[in-house]
Amino acid sequence: MSTIFSKIVSGEVPAYKVAESIDYLAFLDVSPLTRGHVLVIPKKETDYIFDINDDQYMGMWVFAKIVAQGIKNVFPCRKVGIAVVGLEVAHAHIHLIPLNEVDDMNFARPKLSLPSDEMTKIAEDIREAISEVTNAE
Repeated sequence: MSTIFSKIVSGEVPAYKVAESIDYLAFLDVSPLTRGHVLVIPKKETDYIFDINDDQYMGMWVFAKIVAQGIKNVFPCRKVGIAVVGLEVAHAHIHLIPLNEVDDMNFARPKLSLPSDEMTKIAEDIREAISEVTNAE
């Protein structure tokens, strides 16, 4: 059964993409905890993150690291937090969330609802920052 994330990968469902490779995709969470909240997924649909083969698993974390550097450049924060919950969508994913305090990563609190033009701008800014990070290496 195809998940919403697989439909994003295939282009059936639109997303605010911030980075993409052959194997991975990063896009804005449409119900973010903070501005700049990004989801990183493997393009191959796998429900449980620890079922991903070792090379793909490690590649996903390297990809997430690059995305996190871009997020931090756009949203100055103390750290970019990481969460792997995996209960809400049956497709492995990593949450990258700009953090200034612990409560920024509280999934029980109300989510933000940002207008489309703001989401578009955030995605563009993060894409540009990622491009700068990868070109500097």
